Amino acid sequence: MAQKSTVSRRSFLSSATALSLPLVVGDLTGLRWPGTKLKHVCIGVGGMGWGDLQNFKQHPDVMIVALCDTDAANLKKAAELFPEARTYNDWRVLFAKEKHHFDSVNVSVPDHNHYIIAINAIKLGKHVYCQKPLCHDVAEVRALTRASVKKGVVTQLGTQYASGKGDRTAVQWIKKGLIGKVQKVYLCSNRSGIEAYRIEGPRPSSATPVPEGVNWEVWIGTAPMRPYAADIYHPAKWRSWQDFGTGWSGDIGCHIFDAVWKGLGLKAPLSVKAEVQPSWQKSPARRADTWPQGNHITWQFPGNELTEKETLQIEWFDGQFYPPLEVQQLYNGKYPEECALLVGTKGALLIPHQLMPVLLPENQFKDQSPPMLEDRNHYHHFVDACLRRVHNESYFAQTGPMTEAILLGTIAIRVPDTLLEWDAAKMQFPSYPAANAYIKRRYRKGWEAPEL
Repeated sequence: MAQKSTVSRRSFLSSATALSLPLVVGDLTGLRWPGTKLKHVCIGVGGMGWGDLQNFKQHPDVMIVALCDTDAANLKKAAELFPEARTYNDWRVLFAKEKHHFDSVNVSVPDHNHYIIAINAIKLGKHVYCQKPLCHDVAEVRALTRASVKKGVVTQLGTQYASGKGDRTAVQWIKKGLIGKVQKVYLCSNRSGIEAYRIEGPRPSSATPVPEGVNWEVWIGTAPMRPYAADIYHPAKWRSWQDFGTGWSGDIGCHIFDAVWKGLGLKAPLSVKAEVQPSWQKSPARRADTWPQGNHITWQFPGNELTEKETLQIEWFDGQFYPPLEVQQLYNGKYPEECALLVGTKGALLIPHQLMPVLLPENQFKDQSPPMLEDRNHYHHFVDACLRRVHNESYFAQTGPMTEAILLGTIAIRVPDTLLEWDAAKMQFPSYPAANAYIKRRYRKGWEAPEL
């Protein structure tokens, strides 16, 4: 007899409630005999996709059956590791030919094509691991989350550090209320050297030939067609462009926000507002095409039993923007470039990115030991969830609403210095309707997506 699911219908319904929308839950399909291999497909095997591939390769119960990338050089490198895997440069062809031959897929391509690939995989009943920030647009996130719950597939957002001891410890400490009622939260990512792969703009005035072996039509996918330009979009600088990426906060925000979101049990924000890099704001050409290199985003969230007030303010800082000096001085050391800091009525909690959290002031909490947690690989936990239905760390019903909040910040960036009140149920900005245009973009003809 197949092993019984450990993910209950009730737990899925509880997650669905967080979306503030009715969700229909499908049967939990795909239960397997012990020892069965998970037949897996990798879409995007360059850049972050290469790292994803390495992690899936290391799981003893994974069989990589197909590889896909729009760049032949990336595909050749990956195929050398898996000579028996079938190769494709168009995910649509892969899905059509392989739909009966695989169980799961990881989507490791530029943000603008996350949704269309992931939703089509889910419609086929496949389990999906998707790189952050899940989708390019808020509406895409909502639709993908709904679909994943309705279909009952296993999902995982690529917030790999959410499975680490550091973030999991932080979640437990927040839930325990060790620092009292939370008053404010500060998130920052001021990583050195990000300018090296950020574009100042404007868009190139002339195109260069598409390199041999690059399927530019499929790489562009749902976005407006842009002529190929060397060292501008592919392979890494696409994140700078509004057509393809979601800026620095969209790129890193899911990592920094994750433990805070889970620990506090946050719901959809009430409002969002952004302050941006002044030179970007003053340039119409740049505002139309690229993301700024510095942002300060402020959300107001509904409070709960873990917060001091009925609302909770959370702020994000990147680029030239930093948390207030008095906040940084709560830590007796060099303030981490990337971290979350929660200030409570009885102390503070610093969560450095990729490291163990620190209770502040340290002398006050010197006797507080971290919980005993086992090591966990985020990718392998997804595989185990697919095979044995364990409850994995970053399933879409949990991370989808968080991603929506982060992407609301990217909308605020595009209309800086404007308070945007948010109606999550209606998915609109009632106080500033002009911003609604950024909730869902128009896809290129021939690339229309289902369920949207």
